Amino acid sequence: GLLKKAYELSVLCDAEVALVIFSSRGRLYEYANNSVKGTIDRYKKACTDNSSTGSISEANSQYYQQEATKLRQQITNLQNSNRNLLGDALTTMSLRDLKQLETRLEKGISKIRSKKNELLHAEIDYMQKREMDLQTDNMYLRSKACVNNSFNLLNSHTRSKFLCHNSTHVSVIYYI
Repeated sequence: GLLKKAYELSVLCDAEVALVIFSSRGRLYEYANNSVKGTIDRYKKACTDNSSTGSISEANSQYYQQEATKLRQQITNLQNSNRNLLGDALTTMSLRDLKQLETRLEKGISKIRSKKNELLHAEIDYMQKREMDLQTDNMYLRSKACVNNSFNLLNSHTRSKFLCHNSTHVSVIYYI
């Protein structure tokens, strides 16, 4: 059972496997897909190399500490820049830095105004189109109401002069 599982593990995982078993009576059972001795030697070498991995992990640790320090500095710089853009913490800035900040702000305001004007013009165009559509609908409804009133007057057999007002013309309808 166990030897079979060791074989399956070596095949399925493409791993180097060595299995050494001593029974309660002292009998030796072993399995290796290469050689038991070669696998044990490789294991011993890996164990001695583990002591040198401490220096590798120290180097990794130092690298990540340096990266963390750089990132903290970037965060501090961004926070200071943000405060400056808001008009805070200006007392430590030189005249040159203040002029650069002013130029950046003016460029930013110019871009903001340009985008705002673009949106306002688009809104005005939309509203003018909407106004035209509503005027057209209004003229249509007035003419329809005028026609309905004319038919109502004809039906009531009234002899009178009826004026139908429209926003573009005035119609005079006589009934006899």
